[in-house]
Amino acid sequence: MSVVLITGSAGLIGSEAVEFFANLGYEIVGIDNNMRQYFFGIDGDTEWNSELLSKKFKKQYTHYSIDIRNSDKINQVFEKYSNDIKLIVHTAAQPSHDWAAKEPQLDFGINANGTLNLLEAMRHNCPNSVFVFMSTNKVYGDQPNRLPLLEQETRWEIDHTHSFENGIPETMDIDQCMHSLFGASKLAADILVQEYGKYFKLQTTCLRGGVLTGSKQSGAQLHGFLNYLMKCIMTGTPYKIFGYKGKQVRDIIHSKDVVSAINSIFENPRIGEVYNLGGGRQSNVSVLEAIELGQIITQKKLKYQYVDQNRMGDHIWYISDISKFKSHYPDWKLTYQVKEILEEIFEENKDRWLNA
Repeated sequence: MSVVLITGSAGLIGSEAVEFFANLGYEIVGIDNNMRQYFFGIDGDTEWNSELLSKKFKKQYTHYSIDIRNSDKINQVFEKYSNDIKLIVHTAAQPSHDWAAKEPQLDFGINANGTLNLLEAMRHNCPNSVFVFMSTNKVYGDQPNRLPLLEQETRWEIDHTHSFENGIPETMDIDQCMHSLFGASKLAADILVQEYGKYFKLQTTCLRGGVLTGSKQSGAQLHGFLNYLMKCIMTGTPYKIFGYKGKQVRDIIHSKDVVSAINSIFENPRIGEVYNLGGGRQSNVSVLEAIELGQIITQKKLKYQYVDQNRMGDHIWYISDISKFKSHYPDWKLTYQVKEILEEIFEENKDRWLNA
């Protein structure tokens, strides 16, 4: 038996990974305790996705409602499947930049200590498996805001003469900047994943994601930017833009492209590696541009309020330089861009949102 173990299995990347690897014939072990409902209320509930996966893959999918902070329960699962575990996809997290300040110990416990529990369980039970961790671009803190940025009509852009014109590379400094508490807890986990690879010679990789999105995401105000935006347009819910004139830029990557990247790593793993992964120069958008696209796709107007105060530590401009990943995995490529992603979010969620 070959097992793929996925934490956060009802979330965006987790559920996409369940489908992908189940369709390849793997047995799937999903770990998810629906903590996102605690973080974000009913908007963050992922129970519907867990039920969907259990029905769709009932012969292959085994679900465990476990908190990754519980090392005993995590070890029990790893001991049960042991060396049958070939791949660990770790997506479980407290995922919100803003929410972390409410309960810093909970945030750090899940993001850092939970990751440590999984690494230890891997080391003792399935050391030959591959471990892929969904990290975040917030590990760089607000360092990107020190880049030479130019204001344009609908977005901020980097000075085209700068060496980071094609995006931010993995070599960007992580010191002496504001990370947000979320960024700090994810950075701690990121370093642990790298260290377990280099120190214990385990096959571990960190993927520092830009905006990860897709139709399966449960969008909430504090997490799931594009999904929440489209939901607000469709339902007439007022939306808030926080600072930077709404011209802040993010690169956008579809969950299917993320999971395709994870599979590339699985097929050719490395030890203690780290990559920036996002839409890069091919797929990026500002808040104002996303609003305009969303209104065109839905044929509805968004009710929004502008708040001059930006979120603490938030990026003004962030586009991932994905050249390192592409050089290591030349067969991988992006298959989605922003407009296609927004159209998919609209088509696959409009009935559920309008009938909620």
